[in-house]
Amino acid sequence: MALFKSSNPALSEKKFQSTVLDGVIPTDGMTVKGTIQKFGFLFLMVLGTSIHSWRVHSYGGDVMPLMWGGIIGGLVIALVIAFKKEWAPFLAPLYALAQGLFIGSISSIFDFAFAETAPNIIMNAVGLTLGVSVGMYFLYTFRIIKVTEKFRSVIIAATVGVMLFYLLVWVMRMFGMESMPFLHEGSTMGIIFSLVVVTIAALNLLLDFDMIEKGAAMGAPKYMEWFGAFGLLVTIVWLYIEILRLLSKVYSRD
Repeated sequence: MALFKSSNPALSEKKFQSTVLDGVIPTDGMTVKGTIQKFGFLFLMVLGTSIHSWRVHSYGGDVMPLMWGGIIGGLVIALVIAFKKEWAPFLAPLYALAQGLFIGSISSIFDFAFAETAPNIIMNAVGLTLGVSVGMYFLYTFRIIKVTEKFRSVIIAATVGVMLFYLLVWVMRMFGMESMPFLHEGSTMGIIFSLVVVTIAALNLLLDFDMIEKGAAMGAPKYMEWFGAFGLLVTIVWLYIEILRLLSKVYSRD
C-alpha cells in the first residue's frame, strides 16, 4: 500500500516501507521526536565545520579545496546513504560535516563579495532559512497546508523540473555554452526564478515532515531516525543556498 511519496530522494516511500516487516511492531522503533533530536545533532555538526571554513577564509586561506571537498564528499556520502539506509547512523554525521565545509566556504565567499553593499547578507540568509523552516513546520503541524496526493505530485514534478534544469545548465557549461544569465544576474526574471525555486524548496519541507511522521507511524526501525534527519538536512541546505542566491540577486540591483 502506498503510504507516502516525496520529491526528496532520501525520504521516499520505498525506503521506509522496505525497513518494515508486515505485522511486526518494533519495541524501539522510529519516532518523530527522535528524528528531530538527531537532526539537531547533525545541525550542530554542520555549524562546527562551517565555522571552521569561515575562519579559514577570514584569515586569508583558500577555501576552494574545502568547498569542493564538501560538495564531492557530501554527494558521495548521500549516494551511499540512499542505497544503504542502515548505514545512516554512521554516514549522516559525515554528510553533515561535509555540508558544513561547503556551506561555510560558500557563505564566506558571498560575505566577502557583498561586504560593502550588503554586509548582513549571510545573517539575513540564515534568518530567512530558519524562519521559513519554522513556518513550514507550523503550517504542517496545524494542517494549514495539508499534504494530499495531488499536493505531493505537484511539488515532486516541480522539484524534478528544477533539478533537470540545473543539470541542463551544468552540461551546457561543460561544452562551453553560455548559461542562462538570469540564473546569476539580479534581473527581474532572475529574481522571479529564484523566488519560485525557494518556494519549491520550502514546500519540500512539508513533504519531509509528512514522511517522517508517517515513517514513525508505520513502525520503521530506529536507524531510520538518522535517515529521516539526513533527508531533512538535504532539503534545508538546498533552501539556504537558494535563499542566499536570491538575496545576492536582490542586493546586486542596488
